[in-house]
Formats: sequence, structure tokens, C-alpha cells
Amino acid sequence: MSPATIRKGHSYIGLFIAPSVLFFSLTGAVQLFSLHEAHGSYQPPAVVEKLSSVHKDQVFLFGDHHTPPEPQAAAGKAGPGPGAQEDDRTPPSTLMLKWFFLLVPLGLVVSTTFGIWTGLTQIRQTRMSWILLIAGTRIPVGLIVL
Repeated sequence: MSPATIRKGHSYIGLFIAPSVLFFSLTGAVQLFSLHEAHGSYQPPAVVEKLSSVHKDQVFLFGDHHTPPEPQAAAGKAGPGPGAQEDDRTPPSTLMLKWFFLLVPLGLVVSTTFGIWTGLTQIRQTRMSWILLIAGTRIPVGLIVL
């Protein structure tokens, strides 16, 4: 295969999978900090919960918004034990690692966006590029809706 053929194939594959790469990058970034789960007084927006469900379980269930569990005191228990607050704290090294790992999806979003732009502007067959980009978006959405 010639380098031009490899480059064209790389562009076409990249345009087809770019929407999924963007989706998984963004939903993965949200999950790094557990923004898709209810905890304490925080209640995630339903769309964030549902998109994270697609990321983790490949299911988008309408009307399946999770509510936080009932307080333990209502169930007849005295409440959390004395070490509960210590367990909720994240060690600084873990927090720094999460922030570092946040750079990965952000880098993927920037790189993929540049790749889409390159694929749509630098290839002679722009119609095929648009078809692949649209198909890469519509196929997963259509399968989720089914």
C-alpha cells in the first residue's frame, strides 16, 4: 500500500470513529470525579447520569433517574460510624492523579477535533468524509434508541 492510501484510510476510519471518541472522552472525564453519581447533597443532572450509563453499560434508559438512597437514620440505624468522614476524603496523591488523567480526555477532544477538521478540509472526497462522520454519529445513536 502506498502512503497516500494509508493516509486516506486513516482519515476515513478517524472520521467514522471520531464521534465515539469524543463521547467516551467527555463522559469518561465526568466519571473521573464521580459527577455521574449522587453523593451527599450533590444530585447529577439526569442527562449526565444517562450518558454515563451509555458509557458504562451501553444503555440509555428514559425516566431512570437515580435518587440518592434514604438516610440510614430513617431505616432505624444510628447513622454513619465515627470513621465515615475520614473515608470520604480523597488522598492528595489520588486527587492529583485524577487531575492528571483529566488531561487525557481533554487532549483526545482537542486532537480529535483537529482530526475532524483535517479530515473534512484536506481530503479531496469531502462528500465521503461527511458521510462517514454522520454515519459514525447516527449509527450509535440509532442503536441506543432501538
